[in-house]
Amino acid sequence: MLCGLGSQAQVIALLKYNGGGDWYANPTALANLSAFYNNQTDAKTYVLNKEVTCEELLGSGISFLHATGHGRMVFNETERTILRTFVSRGGFIHFDDNYGMKEFARAELDLIFPSAKAVDLSTNHPIFTSPFPFPEGLPKIHDHDGKPPKALGYFIDGELVALLTTESDLGDGWEDVEVHNDPELKRELALKMGSNLVHWALQRSYVP
Repeated sequence: MLCGLGSQAQVIALLKYNGGGDWYANPTALANLSAFYNNQTDAKTYVLNKEVTCEELLGSGISFLHATGHGRMVFNETERTILRTFVSRGGFIHFDDNYGMKEFARAELDLIFPSAKAVDLSTNHPIFTSPFPFPEGLPKIHDHDGKPPKALGYFIDGELVALLTTESDLGDGWEDVEVHNDPELKRELALKMGSNLVHWALQRSYVP
């Protein structure tokens, strides 16, 4: 359980990006994730009632920034600078490949964080341990290419600031049940893993 983070509402938001990718692919996902997380912890989160562009990001109070889609994403250097500033101020970014986005996301993450260390997350990282344990790491929600799910973390000064998840499709698992008709266990795994991501974001952004 989160202790001491419940007194101030924390903001979750969807990133609108350029390049032609469908950033809007999972319209019900974040609201469901926020509701599940709030129900399972003593935290207070809410989803911004509109998508945000990079230019709108700073000063927004956002803790957890989520990006998804099936295709191309492109940021200019000003936007990359803003995203770097966002994480330097405690924000956390999650890029979730909805199938077809991973190569574009990986290329952009390398440009956004050129000095970061990009590594496959160890299963003992807090993202896989709290508040819900995932001893085998990232769960697989949708099949995609049939490969194992992968969580690629970007670390600055030893701290995880951004994450690219592939071959998992967490966001689809957060959607309303009738969207994909996923089994309840799959949806629960997706929501619990998503809760761990939000939990990490709030820990990063919280200032005692």
